[in-house]
Amino acid sequence: MIGVLLVLLLLPFLLYIAAPQIRKMLSSGVCTSTIQLPGKVAVVTGANTGIGKETAKELAQRGARVYLACRDVQKGELVAREIQIMTGNQQVLVRKLDLADTKSIRAFAKGFLAEEKHLHILINNAGVMMCPYSKTADGFEMHMGVNHLGHFLLTHLLLEKLKESTPSRVVNVSSLAHHLGRIHFHNLQGEKFYHAGLAYCHSKLANILFTQELARRLKGCGVTTYSVHPGTVDSELVRHSSLMRWIWWLFSFFIKTPQQGAQTSLYCALTEGLEVLSGNHFSDCHVAWVSTQARNETVARRLWDVSCDLLGIPVD
Repeated sequence: MIGVLLVLLLLPFLLYIAAPQIRKMLSSGVCTSTIQLPGKVAVVTGANTGIGKETAKELAQRGARVYLACRDVQKGELVAREIQIMTGNQQVLVRKLDLADTKSIRAFAKGFLAEEKHLHILINNAGVMMCPYSKTADGFEMHMGVNHLGHFLLTHLLLEKLKESTPSRVVNVSSLAHHLGRIHFHNLQGEKFYHAGLAYCHSKLANILFTQELARRLKGCGVTTYSVHPGTVDSELVRHSSLMRWIWWLFSFFIKTPQQGAQTSLYCALTEGLEVLSGNHFSDCHVAWVSTQARNETVARRLWDVSCDLLGIPVD
């Protein structure tokens, strides 16, 4: 009994001492590509904070023309100015994008297509996590609507521009949480049963299935696509859950910084020779294992068709 109490008393201290090494181990993936991006155009969703901000900053540092696609334009403008000052790149632009509203997504795409002749990198980074049950402007469950359907529609609307700009890449930010996800076609909008944590997992599974099916459909056309697990990152993603905020604080020594969390997205966007791995899932800048559900081609194809139907996109 005394031994157990002693261990419990010493555990916080031991974790504190071990934290730097554990954090290094959990943050092992680093994008080492030295490629520069003058003349390239990139879109990063959710780029006004966290991983998206760090991703956009690095792309700007390499000379790309970067669009910060944000719901909060005012906050986005502040971040854009910060990136411009830090990188010396004035080609950092902010455009309104609310992934919870298909009208906003279509307006963003229409404006972008009118402004730009090319699109080389699309990083579908924005997301919500553990929201109380709610619906988007179009009646979709919030996690599935924002994390999957919103990015599905955005990618569809920008796809021809990506094809015209080859070689080009699409990076979809997923999560290790996809292992707990399932695609319940009879309850895709969470109306029959709902759990905030699982709803997030389901949407992250959808990201991986979308990536695989998109890669299959785009094979040989010069557009490649990848899904990524950024790691457990200190970001605003947990803002809807007091429990998750407490857990994040408790284990803050072991959680990645947003800069560390952006590394795998950058790796998939920039690393040369990655085209042969299109459709794969990455973590810490390496190909990562996915769940059995995430390898189900039948589910991936059905999810594609159902997504098209929900968004009013012709099924090909």
